[in-house]
Parts: sequence; C-alpha cells; structure tokens
Amino acid sequence: MNVLVTAGNTQTPIDRVRCITNVFTGRTGARVALEAHRRGHAVTLLTSHPEVVRELAPDFTPDARWAVRTYRTFTDLHDAMAGPIPGGQFDVLVHAAAVSDYHLAGTYAPVAGAHFDPMTGAWTNGKLTDVSAGKVKSHHPELWLRLTPTPKLADMVRRPWGFRGTFVKFKLEVGVTAEELRTVALKSRAQSDADLIVANTLDERERLAWIGDRQGGWERVEREELAGRLLDRVDAPL
Repeated sequence: MNVLVTAGNTQTPIDRVRCITNVFTGRTGARVALEAHRRGHAVTLLTSHPEVVRELAPDFTPDARWAVRTYRTFTDLHDAMAGPIPGGQFDVLVHAAAVSDYHLAGTYAPVAGAHFDPMTGAWTNGKLTDVSAGKVKSHHPELWLRLTPTPKLADMVRRPWGFRGTFVKFKLEVGVTAEELRTVALKSRAQSDADLIVANTLDERERLAWIGDRQGGWERVEREELAGRLLDRVDAPL
C-alpha cells in the first residue's frame, strides 16, 4: 500500500522571526511511518520535524519506498496534502499532525494615550493601530494579535479532496475523562468521515491512547504499542 502520514506541529507566523506554535514534535506520526515502512508499505511522511526519524531509528536506511517532505506553516501543510491526495496515489492517510486552529489576521498596538479597561472591555483615549511588519518592533507597550479560524484539514480529506482510502484521524483533548474523550472523538471521527480515530488526552499522551472505529468500538492501547496496533487495524479489512 501507499501510505501518507502527517506529523508534527504547524507554525502561525507573527512576523518573519516570531511564531505561535504548539508542543508536539511529530514522534507519534514518525513511529507510525517507520512501522508502515517496516511492514513493506511505501511511505510518504509529511513532517515539521524530519530529525525525529533519525532520533527514533538511528540505523534506519531510507530506500525507494520512503519519502520525507517537510512543512512549517498551515499553508505549507495544506498545499502538501491538497496536491497529492485528490490524485488517488495513496491508499492510506494517517493524519497525526497537530494543526493550527487559527491564522494570524493582524498584529496591533495601542496608539499613544490609548488605555484598555479589562473590567469593561473598552478602550479610552485612542484605539489600536496595525503594526504588522517583517519584524514587529519591541518598543510597543503591548501587542494584540487578531486570530481567525483555519479550515479543518481533516474535514477536507473526503470532500472536497475526494480521498477514498483508509483515513485515520487523531484527536487530543485536555481535562476530560476517558469517557468524555471517547464521546468527543466519536463525533470528530463522524464529522470527518474517518475510518479510525486515535484519541488521547494531553496528560496521558505518553502513556496510552484509544483507537475507535466506525462501529463505535474502542481499543485501549499502551503508547509504545500504538504504531503497531494501529497498523494492524489499517492492514486488516475495515
């Protein structure tokens, strides 16, 4: 099979030297990609942290069945997925990347004399002005970032991209119980029409995960076994 795996985090640039990002390193996706390759599949890994492959598998020798493409921003990852997925070259998509939920729509600072009252949410004696630049100056007394939602890449996989292969989605939540996590993940799987969903919480992400399917079934998996157990499900008829 031809397998596409996304891994790592996206960056939301504030200017050319600063960004907003998240804590995820792409290790889970890289483990899945390496396991898929070990099983004889052709693998393309889209990752923001290509160095992780060497950290996880120092003796790994790439061959013709292995390709790595890198990305940095949401737009980079969107374009890297939107190009090949509609073409039908992949049989499996494992979408493990931690994708930004917001674009930066502007960087603003208060004009001289402006004051924000946090109790009322109102500005007095002035307003905000756009200070977006290649490198935002450091002399501003404070900065305000305007963020707008990004499209959900997972929701584009089936439509409009038309992917018909096996689709694995990942879902992470914070501060929820295992039951709440599974409930949220089931809705997320259905929303994206994924075949399988891997769900975990931030606090438990290094210890365990859950694999859910279209029938509403769940498999509890120790983290070190996740790549193998997930590929067992992918390799088996769904």
